[in-house]
Amino acid sequence: MSEIQLSDIQAAAERTRGIVHHTPVLTSHTLDAMAGASVFFKCENFQRGGAFKIRGAANFVLSIPKTDLPRGVVTYSSGNHGQAVAIAAESLGIAATIVMPADAPALKLAATRTHGAKIVTYDRATEDREAIAQRIADETGATIVPPYDHPWTIAGQGTVALELLEEVPDLDALVVPVGGGGLISGSCIVAHAIRPGIRVFGVEPEQGNDTLLSLRAGQSVGISLPETIADGLRATKPGALTLPIIQQHVKDIVLVTDKEIRDAMKFLLTRMKILVEPSGAASAAAVMGGKLPRDIQKVGVILSGGNVDLEYLRTLG
Repeated sequence: MSEIQLSDIQAAAERTRGIVHHTPVLTSHTLDAMAGASVFFKCENFQRGGAFKIRGAANFVLSIPKTDLPRGVVTYSSGNHGQAVAIAAESLGIAATIVMPADAPALKLAATRTHGAKIVTYDRATEDREAIAQRIADETGATIVPPYDHPWTIAGQGTVALELLEEVPDLDALVVPVGGGGLISGSCIVAHAIRPGIRVFGVEPEQGNDTLLSLRAGQSVGISLPETIADGLRATKPGALTLPIIQQHVKDIVLVTDKEIRDAMKFLLTRMKILVEPSGAASAAAVMGGKLPRDIQKVGVILSGGNVDLEYLRTLG
């Protein structure tokens, strides 16, 4: 059983209320017709920092003992979590160091610097980001803020589903993109506490199927760094905390191609007028691609973020 309870996620919602935005839920008649179901999009692309990550980052930083805060925080991230930690640290007036891949989207690098964070870049193909962050923490005394594999982070991420189910309480299914597993872990804990019969589906890119492989094997399975446009879903193995939660609560993991993700991004932008990044659009791609059981009538879909470089948008055609 998970040590994280609904009460922890409710407490996180209260704790972060001054930093985290309550994001809208949008619908599309056109997509409902395509999907054969009523689809409710939880739009974290409108979240502060452009992604759901501020929820977990803020809950973590606000949970750090006050005596430790003056030494600052450090984290590792492909972009959205780093920016979120920078925002949370800025709100408390403490230093933040973010370990980010050198090939991270320029928009995410620039946005993170805007909030006063120090960025340390690394080569994600040859260097260990966690080891770099640990070295910085050892040298400075800063607190490491894990992007997904910690109860405080997971509880914060779960507030996404808490808000969604408060607004649309009778969902049959919930669809969540899966990177390291923090978002889906917090979301499925909330979902089954509030609505026990709901089915939770995770979505991974075809090349980044470490969680699906792990579920099939019954243990954590690592993969090579996946080549996918969904840069936030490029985890190579699920977390030690997140995998058991996923095993307990998630009905299935479905896979989407990069083309399906691009098509979903184009639909969301041109028909719904919302900008969603590839990682965030993966969940919509699963619904649009008919990857869910046909008996689902009402489905909640978490669009996890909207940070997209303008240069990339030109490639959508």
